[in-house]
Parts: sequence; structure tokens; C-alpha cells
Amino acid sequence: MAARAGRCCRAGLSCGALLSRAGLCRAARGGRSAFSSAAAAVSGREGPQPREASVRRRGRTPQFVRSSAPPRTERMAVDQDWSSVYPTAAAFKPASVPLPIRMGYPVKGGVPPPKEGNLELIKIPNFLHLTPPAIKKHCAALKDFCTEWPSALDSDEKCEQHFPIEIETVDYVSSGTSIRNPKARVVTLRVKLSHLNLDDHAKKKLIKLVGERYCRETDVLTITTDRCPLRRQNYDYGMHLLTVLYHESWKTEKWESEKSEEDMEEYIWENSRSQKNALDTLLQMKASENGSGVTKEELLTSEVVKNYRNSVTALKNQGETESNMSQYKESVKKLLNIQA
Repeated sequence: MAARAGRCCRAGLSCGALLSRAGLCRAARGGRSAFSSAAAAVSGREGPQPREASVRRRGRTPQFVRSSAPPRTERMAVDQDWSSVYPTAAAFKPASVPLPIRMGYPVKGGVPPPKEGNLELIKIPNFLHLTPPAIKKHCAALKDFCTEWPSALDSDEKCEQHFPIEIETVDYVSSGTSIRNPKARVVTLRVKLSHLNLDDHAKKKLIKLVGERYCRETDVLTITTDRCPLRRQNYDYGMHLLTVLYHESWKTEKWESEKSEEDMEEYIWENSRSQKNALDTLLQMKASENGSGVTKEELLTSEVVKNYRNSVTALKNQGETESNMSQYKESVKKLLNIQA
């Protein structure tokens, strides 16, 4: 005992502290046993009772099987309101569509799988919410917010006259990861140059600026914009291009006054070398025949000179086709009074 006390003293502990610790440990063990005996007395059970209860709780419980209700298609009325079944865009619901729809790969040469549990029908978009009665309801609801069609615009010609610019866009419906198609941003603008306030100089300059976007047969200018990511941005860009082209065509640069006959966009008969040569030749022929004086104005209004003017203009502007060459040959023979 003295040796243990000496070791405790060397460890920095006194004998009183060691004895007090031993007493606290005994009291704790006594309290735990007292609590367990008191709990057993209150519950009225022995010690091993909680173990049996835990084993009983781990036993299997009876399973409750819920009976499935019949599908909605068997309880639907024939004259029901379909817009109440599909009021908005939604995935395909096999229990709500009273149609024997099948879709998918036929297994072993059979028929495609039915609609029950068919993932192929759920993946694709549908238009079950856009039936004709539903569209009529939508139009009736939007009718209060719309204005009547103007009575003056009763024909396509009047619509084209008052609204000369035509805008064309395309909406795409496809099955994919996104409902947005990048090609839907493309905007096509069409307008006839005859509907624009252009003089001869402005029209020719505008045709030169747009290049292949102008069709001479239909007199239609087509501008297609797809640079911007949004459709509205491409529409604004197309209108901006049309405005810039219109104002630029009215400008007259200094170098335009120096253009010669070879620089012209198209052949013009008036004041050309062909007109001068033809008039000089006719004046010499008339003077040698009867010696009577004939003015240039009279020659220009004659039928022979008009045919020659049209044939030369077509040959210069449209090219040397078989019909143009034949027309030019006949007009020259009549102009020079050559008998075949």
C-alpha cells in the first residue's frame, strides 16, 4: 500500500484523490443497477423481455395488395369533351386515349407493341390537344382580342399593293432533346421593285448591288438572313438591309457621270451608235430616192425603225439566241428594203 501510494505521489496524485475516484466509480455502477431494477419494476417484466420483443418486431408483416382500377378509356362517354381530357400539350397517356394505337419494332414478325407501357409513344410529341373542336375553342377565346379583317383588302392584288413586303418563316416540329430547331431562325424577305419608289438610275443601281438576289422575270428581290441566333434579330437585320439598299441606290457618285456605253448595265437604244447609224442610212436612202427631206422624228416613229430598235435591244440584253438572231435578220432586211 505504501508502495502504491508512493507511485501515486510520484505521478502527481494524492491518496485522497485516488480514493474519491474509486468511490465515484462504485456509485455509478450502483446507480446503473438501480435504474435497471427500477425500469424492470415499472414494466413488470424480467430482464430478457426486451430481447424477445426485438425478435418479435423483426418478424414478417402481412402484405396488402391494392386492386387496380379499370382504365379511364373503359369509363369514357362517347360524347365527352375531349379538350377536357387533353387541355394542353402533354405526353401520351395510354389509359386516356381510347384508340388501339401500336408503335415500335414488331417482335418475331408479329405486330408492334400495344400502347400500354409503350415508351415509343411517350417519347414522341403528339397533337392530341390540338383537335378541331379544341382549336375552335381557342379561336373563340381569342376572338375578343382580335380585330376584323379590313373590308378594303378583298383581293390578293390589293393586299400586295398596300403591303408589298412579304416575310416568310418556317416552324419545325421534331422529336429530339430540344423543341427549338436552329433552322427556324431563318427569315426570307421578298418585295417587288415596282412597288418601291425608284427612278431608272436608282433601280439599275439597286439591281447591281443585290446581284443574283433579284429575279428579272418576276421583278422580285429576295433577301434571306440567318446570321443572328434569333428570328426577330434576323427580321430586323433584313429590314435594315432593305432600307440601306434603298437609300444607297438613290445616291449618285461622281464617277457615275463618267460611264460610257460599254459600262451600262443594259443596252439603251436612245442616243446610241446603232440609232445614229440607222437614221443616217435611212436619210441617205430617202434623199437618193425622191430627194424629199424626211426628219429624224418621222423616221423614229415609223414601224420599220421600231422593229429594228426592239430586235437590237433584245439581241444586246438577252444574248444571241436563235429567235433573237432571226428577228434581227428580218428587221435589217425591212430597214434596208432588201427583198429575199
